[in-house]
Amino acid sequence: MAELHVIGQIVGASGFPQSSLFCKWGVHTGGAWRLLSGLREGQTQVDSPQTGDTAYWSHPIDLHYTTKGLQGWPKLHLQVWSEDWLGRCQLCGYGFLHLPSSPGPHRLRCPTWLPLGGTWPERLAHSFVGGGPQLRSPDLVYTGAQRYRLHTAAAGTVELELAVALRHFDRYGVES
Repeated sequence: MAELHVIGQIVGASGFPQSSLFCKWGVHTGGAWRLLSGLREGQTQVDSPQTGDTAYWSHPIDLHYTTKGLQGWPKLHLQVWSEDWLGRCQLCGYGFLHLPSSPGPHRLRCPTWLPLGGTWPERLAHSFVGGGPQLRSPDLVYTGAQRYRLHTAAAGTVELELAVALRHFDRYGVES
């Protein structure tokens, strides 16, 4: 079977108006993929930058997959959250990207977005009270089935550093 190794880190995030950010992440694959080692999902710690707008997490990612085919290549989905001084958490952005398919080191930037909610009074209440709309089904982020129907606004960017190693993909007609 072909093997995919992904080793790296979620470096941090920038461009978000909120501070005290953390990131929830997960990897989604097709049915032909099997995780041999590593975690399918996780969460970073909270970082409250004292200067600048970049939150640094340096959260490790170490995945080892095996597969019999290329269909359902792994996708990394992200949710960036902020925590206020009362410990309340608020969604700041959703994003996803396909894991790189070429071997070697990769520096990636994942743009994020927020769903825009409801009516003008609801958005005004959101700006004063907090909270805001969230997806009922977070898998819409990476499936795209109904994503085209969403009204969204751009949020910040998450930066990642990942190294990819492929093994035995040449047996399946994939050359690196």
